[in-house]
Amino acid sequence: MSNIADNDTMTKLVALCKRRGIIFQSSEMYGGINGFWDYGPSGVPLRRAVEQLWWRYMVEERDNVEGLDSTIICHPEVWRASGHLAQFSDSMTDCLECKKRYRVDQLENPGVCPNCGSTKMTEPREFNLMMKTFVGPVFDEEHAAWLRAETCQPIFVDFNTVRIATRQKLPFGIAQTGKAFRNEINPRFFTFRSREFMQMEMEFFCRDEDSMQWFDYWHKERWNFYTKVLGIPENKLRIHWHDKLAHYAKAALDIEFEFPFGWGEIEGVHHRGTWDMSRHCEFSKQEKDCKYYDQDTKDSFFPTVVETSCGLDRICLMLLCNGYDEDKADTQKEGMDEDVRVVLRLPAKVAPVQIAVLPLSKKLDESASALFRNLRKQYRANYDDSGSIGKRYRRQDEIGTPFCVTVDFDTVNDQAVTVRDRDTMTQERIAIAALPAYLQSKIYPDA
Repeated sequence: MSNIADNDTMTKLVALCKRRGIIFQSSEMYGGINGFWDYGPSGVPLRRAVEQLWWRYMVEERDNVEGLDSTIICHPEVWRASGHLAQFSDSMTDCLECKKRYRVDQLENPGVCPNCGSTKMTEPREFNLMMKTFVGPVFDEEHAAWLRAETCQPIFVDFNTVRIATRQKLPFGIAQTGKAFRNEINPRFFTFRSREFMQMEMEFFCRDEDSMQWFDYWHKERWNFYTKVLGIPENKLRIHWHDKLAHYAKAALDIEFEFPFGWGEIEGVHHRGTWDMSRHCEFSKQEKDCKYYDQDTKDSFFPTVVETSCGLDRICLMLLCNGYDEDKADTQKEGMDEDVRVVLRLPAKVAPVQIAVLPLSKKLDESASALFRNLRKQYRANYDDSGSIGKRYRRQDEIGTPFCVTVDFDTVNDQAVTVRDRDTMTQERIAIAALPAYLQSKIYPDA
């Protein structure tokens, strides 16, 4: 992977995201803070749309997956049981010449600084990635707590409570989305590796003899989510099977996307065995909350877990990278017939703005505003009456708006509008009465 500053596409994308209010550095007026990013007015709808698609696909459309929303801070023993306090660490090293800090496993040439080429590097040392805080008025070790490093551990802790409340029997899953925090040594590649991020995880509990069947099932389901639901081309994705497995695991794989900076993981599918449930039983001493009792066979056992784990921010970055494009378009700039058009070819179902209503003149505000108010009841819509129609098209192209609806002076007479397609730039005259059905077929063709 190359540095973001050396990658032309990523440099342009980062600039676009800031310019159009999609994603930008947190606390930038104070110089920013590395590894933390804010989502702006055009980024929040994108992220929420992807999260809602995931939730619907993984939870709402299934009878055997339940939802959970747990707290960011758990009892400290949760992280002792999971092994995070003892083992959740990376090896880091510092360059004594340029003072840059690196993860040892990310150095192409061990012992050589990739920034200045110096071989004067410190000895590798372990660095725990957990973020520490304190609960209550006293700041001492007795009151220490940790921001969760992953959303899955509370799922294991709440397994029995959820099972009883929902009357679920094995096999079934528990899913949740939420913030996680990791004190990364070297955050990089825009939002790809951050210190605060959104996870979307599902833990599927089953019998061990059926676990590999479920592993294969969820592996295919997650692949289908990216290719069929989000429309990512299969040639931009690949499966990376883990060669080295934890002692309790039978299989593990990553789904990777080809980013401009190289292949990067967007999701992991893991066979976790009974490790998590047995560890929480050992540390909590609450066996009944960690085991499953089969009323038919009278067996009591730790359920085996198959996990799907993805990062919402990485998925959004994948969509932005996959959608970023430049082509030629007509322009009214002096002395030019064509100019470079920057466009985000985002899937219509996740675009921050799905429909933009553009009155050709402010004199048409009354009819255009009425149409806008009607459309935004069903779609993420934007009303733009500032500047030439060409400039408004370009603004909408840059945030990925798939359809622009232009209200002109003929609209009053023929009760029709011009719909402009972002990707083809073709324009079609559509009757206002037929517009809802037309847009529905374009934005949600599978509905």
